[in-house]
Amino acid sequence: MSDPQVTSRTAGTLGGRKQIALLVLCAQLFLDSMDVSLMGVALPELKDDLGLSAEELQWIISGYAVAYGGFLLLGGRAADLFGRRRMFFWGTAVFAVASLAGGFVSDGTLLIVSRVIKGVAAAFIAPAALSIIMTTFKEGPERNRAVGIFSLTGASGYAAGLVLSGVLTELNWRLTFFVPFVIAALVLAAVRYAVSPDPVRDGERPGFDAFGAVTATGGVLLLVFALTRAPEVGWGSAATVLSLVASVALLVAFVIIQNRRAEPLVQLSIFRSRTLSTANVVGLTWACATIGWQFVALLYLQQVLDYSALGAGAAIVPMAAAILVTVNVTPRVINRFGLRVPAVAGLLLQGLGILLFLRADESSEYVTVLLPALILHGIGNGLSFPSFNVAGVSGVADEQQGLATSLIQSALQLGGGLGVAVAAAVLATGGEGGLASYHRAFLAVGLFSLAGALAAALGLGPARTPEPDGAADAPDAADAADGPKGAAGATDTRTDARTDARKGTTDGSDPAVLEREGA
Repeated sequence: MSDPQVTSRTAGTLGGRKQIALLVLCAQLFLDSMDVSLMGVALPELKDDLGLSAEELQWIISGYAVAYGGFLLLGGRAADLFGRRRMFFWGTAVFAVASLAGGFVSDGTLLIVSRVIKGVAAAFIAPAALSIIMTTFKEGPERNRAVGIFSLTGASGYAAGLVLSGVLTELNWRLTFFVPFVIAALVLAAVRYAVSPDPVRDGERPGFDAFGAVTATGGVLLLVFALTRAPEVGWGSAATVLSLVASVALLVAFVIIQNRRAEPLVQLSIFRSRTLSTANVVGLTWACATIGWQFVALLYLQQVLDYSALGAGAAIVPMAAAILVTVNVTPRVINRFGLRVPAVAGLLLQGLGILLFLRADESSEYVTVLLPALILHGIGNGLSFPSFNVAGVSGVADEQQGLATSLIQSALQLGGGLGVAVAAAVLATGGEGGLASYHRAFLAVGLFSLAGALAAALGLGPARTPEPDGAADAPDAADAADGPKGAAGATDTRTDARTDARKGTTDGSDPAVLEREGA
């Protein structure tokens, strides 16, 4: 439930500094989003310079995503319990220190540790940042504009990361760590001026389900570890079997903890909704395909086609452009045909775009072979992403909207980590670097899209979600533009758009829902 002390804080608290507060919060979201795509282009340079294995390379990506997804729910809870500005400040501080440390280390394990720490920090930053926006800007058009800008910043950060990573990697891959440190340090210096202090809390604090977060995250990390190591040590080896058994035990413990706690991290009864459960499965498979494909495609461009780091980043830009164009149409498609049609069609197009990379060889032409696949992939992303996000909160009670949104975001982050793990495992089975191993990896991640399309066809249902044409266009478009990044901003405007779809309001600004969204 929303805190009455926080709710009572008015937009006037910051006076003329509200816009500065939004700028600071957007700068951090831009950084979080950029950090997701920033490392992809740098992977070959990291491999050559530090002598990293394929397993270590995938953990540089998936370690961040899994830590982010695993601790996101706990991060939102901590913002409510200990103060939103406090969590934003200290999360940004940890993010900055981990970025700086990562730029100096020359050991693969330490580099992975720095990325995992950054993922945990981002999980505490994102919900705190959105909560600050919700309590700073007045309900209605002012708040909706702020949330829309916040979300579009995330989409811009992802696209900028793809290109900027190429530029920075051409100079030195360590700049991909040092530049985020500089941005985070600037945010840190401004946050105490721009954001008003947290209100003083009286009375006993609610429970803090740290054990729930630890067991869930530990279970997923061990699962990813088992998938990654199995091709090298064998599926029947002690390391693989013990990791899988421990993973299952931790996830079972998580379920038991949630059932027994008076104030659980996740109220498991929410999964009784078939639509919500299906949306989370679809989101997981979507992220497995999208982020797994990005991992394989950027390695293919640089290691097989000999693209430069800058060229590889620029080559992906048409896909991002296709997403931005498509998401402006998707809300109208949802209004006309409901959720099932765009979700299924989008996932099938995404899968087709990925599977078209099976045509790629050692001398593929960009315009005739790669570009059509990239554009189809982008259109599929733009259609499917908003559809399963709207489904993820359809029919959910007001008091569970925040939880439903956090579950979708967690599914996306964890799916990204698992997708990279599977892609890396498949690459490793083919002798690392051969064209056939890349084809098998593209096939593996493409099948995730097809599995998601099947789940959407069976579980989302044909029901339409009618609303006025202008009701969700801007929020949905902003929100769906975050699709490929799988990072902090993806959560940020979904409740606006999906509350709109569920309630049929014209501004999507139900205060109870918006107030909880950051938690």
